[in-house]
Amino acid sequence: LHKRMGEAVARVARKVNDTVENKADSLDLANCKLMNFPVGIYKAVRSVTEGIHRISLANNELKSITSRFVTTFSQLTELNLAGNYLHRLPEEITSLLHLRAIDLSRNRFRRFPEPLATVPTLETIDLEENEIAEVPTDKLASMASLRSLNLRANPVGPEARLLVRPLVPFELLLSPEEPVPKA
Repeated sequence: LHKRMGEAVARVARKVNDTVENKADSLDLANCKLMNFPVGIYKAVRSVTEGIHRISLANNELKSITSRFVTTFSQLTELNLAGNYLHRLPEEITSLLHLRAIDLSRNRFRRFPEPLATVPTLETIDLEENEIAEVPTDKLASMASLRSLNLRANPVGPEARLLVRPLVPFELLLSPEEPVPKA
């Protein structure tokens, strides 16, 4: 177990070092078995945080994203958090003024993460395979930049199905309605 953990830590360190050494615009920490965002990374990437525009933390074991994470990587345009155990986002997500795409598919959201509705640049929100039943239709309709909202494989109520063009200027992806069984 310790050997495996050591390998995982080494893999994260390598990926962080690659980003810093190459002044890369992305940090890929997908599939690293992370249970939280390692605090040590903040120091390691301090010199390049402004240049990091894409972060993937997909397929980890994250239960939350901290406000520090959001405020540190304020230049993000893409954030991939798919395949974690997230059920909410910090309010500070509203400070990501460049964020265009967020992938929150395969998480534990029971409600639409409302702070996202105030991110002015957001074009794509992927919430496929969560547990979302209600969608703040009024807030979504006022999102000027939104192009695509994926709510497939969520138990969304019928009111979300009313969010059709021309009412909303974005593509809304829902699972096909289950046919009502005949009595």
